[in-house]
Amino acid sequence: MPIPEIINAEIRVLTLFNLDSAMEGIKVHQSADADTLAAIKRLYDKGLVTQADGGYLTDLGIHCAEHLHTALRILNTAAPQSA
Repeated sequence: MPIPEIINAEIRVLTLFNLDSAMEGIKVHQSADADTLAAIKRLYDKGLVTQADGGYLTDLGIHCAEHLHTALRILNTAAPQSA
């Protein structure tokens, strides 16, 4: 299943959050590119972040970002070489 570009933009934003500290949020400035601004707004509308310009991850956002980080870690691991 192809991943739509708008979902890719949301993934990029979610990877900006530091999952090691719930006290660290992000602020997306109005000077950010249009795709990033739209992505953070969609994440807010979906209940994944606390503010329309970033803020902190909600409990649902933390859960989603944890799964995303796990998937990216797996996908970025070098594949074993076949014999």
